[in-house]
Amino acid sequence: MLIGEVARRSGVSTRMLRHYDALGLVRPTGRTVGGYREYSAADVRRIFHVESLRSLGLSLKQIGRALEDPAFTPSALVGDLIRWTEDRLERERELLERLRAVDASAPSGWHDVLRIVELMQGLDSASAARRQQAVLARPEGVAVPAELLVRAVLAESDPNVAGALRWALVRSGGDVVAALAAGVRSEDAGVRRRAVRAIAAMSEAPGATAVLADVLGDPDPTVRGHAALTLGRRGVTGAVPALVGMVVEGAHDVDAAEVLGTLSRDHGCADRVLTALAGELAAPNADSATRIRLTQALVELPGTTAREALRRLAHDEDRAVALVASAFVTVLDERCREDRV
Repeated sequence: MLIGEVARRSGVSTRMLRHYDALGLVRPTGRTVGGYREYSAADVRRIFHVESLRSLGLSLKQIGRALEDPAFTPSALVGDLIRWTEDRLERERELLERLRAVDASAPSGWHDVLRIVELMQGLDSASAARRQQAVLARPEGVAVPAELLVRAVLAESDPNVAGALRWALVRSGGDVVAALAAGVRSEDAGVRRRAVRAIAAMSEAPGATAVLADVLGDPDPTVRGHAALTLGRRGVTGAVPALVGMVVEGAHDVDAAEVLGTLSRDHGCADRVLTALAGELAAPNADSATRIRLTQALVELPGTTAREALRRLAHDEDRAVALVASAFVTVLDERCREDRV
């Protein structure tokens, strides 16, 4: 077959066939009397082999080696192609996310587009200072897609940059709680922690209380601790078990005790808090340090019932617990006398 017919049947242009000939990939085995290229059936099969390998992403140089080197094994090359393709797809995914972020900002002109692109480039910087500057230097009036900020805050490990991003999220005014809720469900504890902290910073936003309540049983103590403190400060009594657990574990136990004290000002919750603390004090596996923290938490509770519990603990068998309780009873009694004067 002459080159024109081969081109029609194979779908490969005559220009590309001549290029293959020049590279030595597919050289026609014959020539006509007039000197035209003449391809045999084997030549045509080789053309289809070349095109098949090109469809996998191989370069012409790699194809030549694959077809000519008997010792060549495809496994290593295919593995390289897989990695290259994965990298290319990741780059294209990032580009798609950037385009969607720009589109979500509803830019009114190229100036707005460039502002968003500048912010995205700043957030991608390896420098924490540059990332923080990109967030704080955002001009007024430039809308930033909430999804862009959410994605950044869930990935940010630097505490200063994370704080700036949470501040920007609050200012964004968008419905970001739903987007952050996806981070709360992540298998990565670090992502869940960042998501909960961001939601806690906007605890009055619609849906925030429900999302935080859902993570009170999270296996990570930091996640459930942030949720419990935030909910407790908002008067959500469902946080009581988690707050008591923080006292037991010694994780931000002072903060947890203060919040328990605030919740106990509600008479309907006071008995619940006192019962929970007393139950942990009586637990057979509670060590001395744990019982001392629980005793200190009792001081935060208002009313005479908590004070009576401290008086009983002043005679506890554990000498360290008894001394701490006795000291607190003395302080509280003096405070009561001063209040009467």
